[in-house]
Order: sequence, then structure tokens, then C-alpha cells
Amino acid sequence: MKIVLAADGSSYTKKALAFLVTHEEIAGGDGHVVVVNVQPAVPPRVKSMVGASAVNDYHAEEAAKVLKPIEKFMQRHNLSYTTRWAVGAPGMEIVKAAKKEKANLIVMGTHGHGILGRALLGSVAQNVLTECDIPVLLVK
Repeated sequence: MKIVLAADGSSYTKKALAFLVTHEEIAGGDGHVVVVNVQPAVPPRVKSMVGASAVNDYHAEEAAKVLKPIEKFMQRHNLSYTTRWAVGAPGMEIVKAAKKEKANLIVMGTHGHGILGRALLGSVAQNVLTECDIPVLLVK
């Protein structure tokens, strides 16, 4: 089974990782986890001031802060994985990654804001659920 794990470095990502490790039937054996981190885009004005290369370096460094600890965790637990990062709207980029990877499942933590929180703040999880045609496992 190929799984896309959406990772933002929060405690909710840690809960999703813990879930995968404790449910070996999902990610173990012949499973493969693609860990995806999405960075918010830098405003175009900033990009024009500092240059595209500097912005790309910035995004790579920020993604590494999230992905490196997860890589160590995955190695410790002998899970097959790859990591990648993208820039853009998190929900859309997670769905794009799942389609590109031909994933069977998306796993992600959710902040659990409830109906009012989704209405006021928006929700990456809600966006993924709305836009995706494969199963999504939300870990709270």
C-alpha cells in the first residue's frame, strides 16, 4: 500500500506518525510512505526582491526542519518512505502529491477545530476530503 502522510511538523503530525507505527498492517510489510510537507508561498514582491533562488533555498530549509526528524523516526521504525516538499495551498498540494504518487491512502493529523473553526479558519483536512477521490485517514 502506498500512503501519503501530510506533515506540518505539529503535534498532530506526530500523532499520525505514531498511528502508522502502531498499526503495522497499514504501513508495514510492503507498504511505502511518501511524507509530504507543504510550505506557504512567499509573496511575489518578496520573491522579486530576493530572487527565486533565495526563495527556493528558504523553502528547502523550512521543509528540512519538518522532514529531517520524520526521516529519523521512519528509519528507527524500519518503514519504507520517501520525502518531498511543495509550495502552495496545503490541501491542494497534498491531493496533487497523492495523485502523482498513485497513493492508496492519505494520512494526516487534524486540529479538530469543529464546524465553527472550519467556517472561520478553513481546514486543510476539509479541503483534502473535498478534493480527493481516495480514502483519507484523519488522526486526531
